[in-house]
Amino acid sequence: MTETDAPNLTIDQVVTRVAAASGVWAATAYAERARVMRAIADALDAAGPDLIAIAQDETSLPQPRLRGELKRTTFQLRIFADEVERGAFVDARIDRPDATWPMGAPRPDLRRMLIPIGPVLNFAASNFPFAFSVPGGDTAAALAAGNAVLVKAHSGHPRLSDTMAAVIEEAVVQAGAPADLLRVIHGTQNGVEALEHPAIKAASFTGSISGGRALFDIANARPEPIPFYGELGSVNPAFVAPSAAANRATEIAEDYLASITGSQGQLCTKPGVLFVPAESGVVNALRSAAAPGPAPLLNDRISQGFVASLDALAGNNAVSVLREGKESRSVEPEATLLLTTVDAVLAEPEALVTEVFGPVGLIVTYTDTVDLELVARALDGQLTATIVADEVDTDLELARTLVPALADRAGRVLWNQWPTGVSVTYAQQHGGPYPATTASTTTAVGTASIARFLRPVAFQNFPTALLPEALRDDNPLVLPQSIDG
Repeated sequence: MTETDAPNLTIDQVVTRVAAASGVWAATAYAERARVMRAIADALDAAGPDLIAIAQDETSLPQPRLRGELKRTTFQLRIFADEVERGAFVDARIDRPDATWPMGAPRPDLRRMLIPIGPVLNFAASNFPFAFSVPGGDTAAALAAGNAVLVKAHSGHPRLSDTMAAVIEEAVVQAGAPADLLRVIHGTQNGVEALEHPAIKAASFTGSISGGRALFDIANARPEPIPFYGELGSVNPAFVAPSAAANRATEIAEDYLASITGSQGQLCTKPGVLFVPAESGVVNALRSAAAPGPAPLLNDRISQGFVASLDALAGNNAVSVLREGKESRSVEPEATLLLTTVDAVLAEPEALVTEVFGPVGLIVTYTDTVDLELVARALDGQLTATIVADEVDTDLELARTLVPALADRAGRVLWNQWPTGVSVTYAQQHGGPYPATTASTTTAVGTASIARFLRPVAFQNFPTALLPEALRDDNPLVLPQSIDG
């Protein structure tokens, strides 16, 4: 449902339609499912110029960024279609009967696979009007898994959301899929009502900690609780080792500024806190390194939140200003860098290691590398953590202490690269312990994200004719190691 094509439908009616489509889609052959997903990608590419123009008008994001994001979005649909066609995502396993099973009792014929979980509700994000919106990663993963999708559009780009939904509907109908395979609704209350609807079987969200936690609690308070995959907040700390700081101060400063100002700092993977040696040249290099000029934020609400968060962090007595421009708090803010010490962070980590959504970075100086492991272990859950180091004994020794601590607190740990720019790949991990996400065992990006919208079922002692095709003896998708134990 969009604002224009079905204004008289209730949320119950919309969800019921999506649920009916989900049943049809779940029974659709994998090759056909993949064909429809590619048709959606082709249609979005064909409509690209119009979609990008609308997105630019509603979000103020520059055209090159939007073109790249749309390309990522349609690539995502196609790589997931490839996964559907391969079929391995169902994780088929077969145990044949074994009268001498060493457990002490005979093993029955058991055949296990993952099946579609059911209709999925996707809460779209503000900062990615394509890649985390109507046709974005959560939608692609849910469709690949065999579920229809209801998208609660973000208020930051409503016209784009409806236009994309119309493009997708035309594509799926022409491809022979149900018209209600994907529908869009608007408004916070409608989103909550949909989340509470018993036909919805899973939900996803990208946004703030407060908003995501409120929806997570609703999902868990339902008579039938459902999985809620929320990506909420992350500071993404970066640690610069002493040798790297001494040898590459200018390079590190320039790369860091580029990372925190990309998309005006409105990325969930922005490295918001940078730890550097106090006596290195990185701090001075950061003062003078080139940075992009002022640019607008996504919308007025984000702009107001940015100024409030920046003022709160800058107002801390332990924080000073390292770099700011005259326009640092305008509607088109310049980059701001703040400065503090590792002792201050250890004294009040919650106040200082906090996400500011916009072009801001907090630089933390340290004199003893021992303090870095203490900080790493005191962190809340993060999407990413970065180590910038040289391959010399002193830096490597520091890394050996940091890596276990950072892997414990983050979903992706980087070496000499910056975390902004999340590739859609087979091995990607975009998730982490709370409050980075509500489900640290999953990813929101990459082909592994399909698993979020599947659930396992085992069939015991079934005749071949009644088994799903993926669980029959001659199916190549069965895991070899599971056959006969």
